[in-house]
Amino acid sequence: MSTIEEWVVPPDAKKSWPKVVGLSSEEAKKKIMEDRSDADVHVIVPARSVVTMDYCRNRVREFVDSSSDMVIKALGVA
Repeated sequence: MSTIEEWVVPPDAKKSWPKVVGLSSEEAKKKIMEDRSDADVHVIVPARSVVTMDYCRNRVREFVDSSSDMVIKALGVA
């Protein structure tokens, strides 16, 4: 059984990364990890893939264009 602390994002924790759009998937992952060392970054190719809708307090999804390896959309904590 999990506790509420495992589900709540600390109020001072960064929750979104709009500035990684346009970076390579690895550069974006490094930037996200600099801001949130507990982040579980999921690189999703192709960019319009179907993903689960469950909530995870430290998951960050990067949607990447397969031909250029550039992030086209980065979802915040989801």
